[in-house]
Amino acid sequence: MIPQRHLIFLAAALLIASCGSSGKQQPSATNQKEAAMTADSSSGLVLASTAFKEGDAIPKQYGCKGADISPPLRWSGIPEKTKTFALIVDDPDAPMGTWVHWVIFNIPASVTGLPENVPAEESLPDGALQGKNDFKSFGYGGPCPPGGTHRYFFKLYALDTTLQLKAGCTKAELLKAMAGHILAEAQLMGRYSR
Repeated sequence: MIPQRHLIFLAAALLIASCGSSGKQQPSATNQKEAAMTADSSSGLVLASTAFKEGDAIPKQYGCKGADISPPLRWSGIPEKTKTFALIVDDPDAPMGTWVHWVIFNIPASVTGLPENVPAEESLPDGALQGKNDFKSFGYGGPCPPGGTHRYFFKLYALDTTLQLKAGCTKAELLKAMAGHILAEAQLMGRYSR
């Protein structure tokens, strides 16, 4: 018969092992895939907005109950061999799983930001192309949580190539095409409540 103190120790060890070495919840398969294809985030690439700061509330005008326009974004610390940028905006707190709000790619390396209210068109004058979001439309679809506060991640990727994708591609197609071409990544997270 195993002494009770050994059973308690064994149970505690199993609990710690199930949580991983950091004690944090393990990322989903999708997040693991994104993390595996991500370059060193300490490269110096920085993404920011004049509309909100990291972790702050996204102003209502950028959500579905406001004007539903894209916020202004700017970036710096661009890697030397960058050919294009790609941007994905998504909400991991959506009840049905991560909800994609914006897919835009082949943004030229000479561009250091996106203005407020980027047109919801397949292609932009600078050659950038837009994919389809989970609202089944081109361009930006603003935060629109069914309730509570959700987090919205703006993820910028510096790429060493121009992607051979057509406008209207999905986030999954973009992630697949970017694999092996990411020089650096930057992220900005904002919150939105309805």
